Amino acid sequence: MTAVRVLIVDDDPLVRAGLSMILSGDGDMSVVGQAADGSEVPQAVARHQPDVVLMDIRMPGVDGLAATEALRGRPGAPEVLVLTTFDADEFVLRALRAGAAGFLLKDTPPGQIRDAVLRVAQGEAALSPSITRQLIAHVAAGSSPGPDPDRGRAHAMLARLSAREREVALAVAQGRSNAEISTELHMSVATVKAHVSRVLTKLDLNNRVQVALLVHDAGLA
Repeated sequence: MTAVRVLIVDDDPLVRAGLSMILSGDGDMSVVGQAADGSEVPQAVARHQPDVVLMDIRMPGVDGLAATEALRGRPGAPEVLVLTTFDADEFVLRALRAGAAGFLLKDTPPGQIRDAVLRVAQGEAALSPSITRQLIAHVAAGSSPGPDPDRGRAHAMLARLSAREREVALAVAQGRSNAEISTELHMSVATVKAHVSRVLTKLDLNNRVQVALLVHDAGLA
């Protein structure tokens, strides 16, 4: 298997060095470059062609949110894993909506960081069920009484899906992996992947996290 190429973006050189040591010790991935600010991301991505970008959210110049939005808006963009010190960071949800495939706390154990990078490179989401529940709570807390335009839009988008695709979308929103969805819905992993791909295409979304957020917006998870 070709090693996953990783770009690390963080304004703290010690964090960059630590993450580089963690990831470079794994034969399944290699750190191909580093950047100290979001403004350096476009050039670094063009130069190093990473598969995954580990993106700090809070940086003094161009923050990780703006950098993620700009990066994920480009065709053929690498996956983005956002890094944060606090799981309640108010920018996390916005980064996920912008197309990040998940987020990691900076004190996440090394093995879990490696696993998250590999999952994201394979098209999975790096969100644990506990984190998913926090995001649902965050979405719910931001809801206002009365008609919700986001909920109506979400229902209209989900109506594009077939019944089976909708089942898969709901399972994705619950944080299920492809293997878990395969067992739960009695279909092969290859079929699950095909359904997920069709869901993303029909909904014009970047990744599984955005599917989950759309389902949450619709009030279905």
